[in-house]
Amino acid sequence: MIENQRIPLTSIHRIEADGVSVFYRQSGPADAPIVLLLHGFPASSFQYRELIPRLADKYRVIAPDLPGFGFTVVPEERRYKYTFDSLAKTMLAFTDALNLTKYAMYIFDYGAPTGLRVAMERPERVTAIVSQNGNAYEEGLGDAWQPIQRYWREPTLEHRNAIRAGLNLEGLRHEYSVGIPDPALIKPEGYTLDAALLMRPGNIDIQLDLFLDYANNVKLYPKFQEYFRSAQPPLLAVWGRFDPYFIPPGAEAFLRHNRNATVQFLETGHFALETHLEEVASAMREFLQKALGESS
Repeated sequence: MIENQRIPLTSIHRIEADGVSVFYRQSGPADAPIVLLLHGFPASSFQYRELIPRLADKYRVIAPDLPGFGFTVVPEERRYKYTFDSLAKTMLAFTDALNLTKYAMYIFDYGAPTGLRVAMERPERVTAIVSQNGNAYEEGLGDAWQPIQRYWREPTLEHRNAIRAGLNLEGLRHEYSVGIPDPALIKPEGYTLDAALLMRPGNIDIQLDLFLDYANNVKLYPKFQEYFRSAQPPLLAVWGRFDPYFIPPGAEAFLRHNRNATVQFLETGHFALETHLEEVASAMREFLQKALGESS
């Protein structure tokens, strides 16, 4: 049997961090520059299944599942509080457990407020940031946030259940396809797995808790912006132009505080990797080569 040695293999692992059994995917040379991929709602590291091998010839690529998502396991006795502060604390412990002292970050959706907390805590570790629809500015919040913003203002059972009504297979299929010019391009594997994991006992309430806590991310936006201003990390905002949740002004706003930021728009929605995988991978490789001072 002849194996294709040119395609890096992705392996799966678990490691204990912050009292949590963190599941992660990894590929690439052990001594290569590290790229940490942080996913968003409602996904997991599975969303990076095709991006990982497109980077792993030159980089050590690591993609964990956040607590409450994918195959990461939080023991009941851990009494985990599902907030973005907690997610960041666990991811910081994860990077410590793997002894990751220098890494670039890809932050998407929930991965942005999680990863930016980590970056503020350990700014010397972060070599570069790729933000794919990972927001840090109030002007980046689209009208699609209105039901969740109403829940922030009035955290009633009625408003909680209004959001709960969309947390099912059909709702997630819509999330993946909204704003995409040709929804037929969306493969069913991603949202189908997301929906199956969402249906685990207690998981929907975990997600509703995180929706409520997202208001604290917005309150933290000025601190994220101060981090950009002070640290000036090389940053690529590669953005689905038709995302109804995180709209283009959120991408353009990075330029205001970071002279090392660049912005690239894609003709797609929130889940850009589902339709523009090759464009994102190519943009990342070019950006990382320059940001990390690598030779071609």
